[in-house]
Amino acid sequence: MPKAHTYLIRYPSASLLFVQLLGIVLYPFMERLSEGRAIVGAFGIIVLAMSLRMVRSSPTIQWIAFTQAACILALTVAVEFEYNTALAILLAALESSFYFYAAGGLIAYMMEDQRASTDELFAVGATFTLLAWAFAHAFSVCQLLSPGSFTAAINPEAERTWVELLFLSFTTLSGVGLSDILPLRPFARALVMLEQFAGVMYIGLVVTRLVSLTVRPKPQ
Repeated sequence: MPKAHTYLIRYPSASLLFVQLLGIVLYPFMERLSEGRAIVGAFGIIVLAMSLRMVRSSPTIQWIAFTQAACILALTVAVEFEYNTALAILLAALESSFYFYAAGGLIAYMMEDQRASTDELFAVGATFTLLAWAFAHAFSVCQLLSPGSFTAAINPEAERTWVELLFLSFTTLSGVGLSDILPLRPFARALVMLEQFAGVMYIGLVVTRLVSLTVRPKPQ
């Protein structure tokens, strides 16, 4: 078995992080294809399955995540066969809920030990991407419920694409402030403020604790 393959199996957080980052690179190409929405949905199922694997490793209630995943899979198929705004809203809301729950499970997984393992260090990045995906889906719900919630320098009146919403989510969560996409409606601004708060707390509490555990001297 190839060494890289063995490494990803040994560290599931690393494999989840790798797939999430791969998605960031591939999404712009997917959106240009005529079957772009279906391909993005299929890729999302892969991320969903890998996230479920991580939830199984965490001390969270697993049946909640598996129930959410089953509903997401069914709705993804239904939306692809016949697009319906109500179903799209429900799907995006369930996806947001699932990724928030998976991120919470990874945070619990990282916080339960007194020493930081290699996989837990990869989990820092994987959790960040899960939170970014969760808020991006929340933005999608907001946009579907209230068109015009977000604007941008290019085509300000157009509906924002998945890549644009994910870009807004990453820039907001990381606090770098480089996004040219702006929330216009009150609920959209509330979601952005919540993500800003989540980003600060994640860095301040979770990442800081993991860093402190890596430098803590081993017990004699």
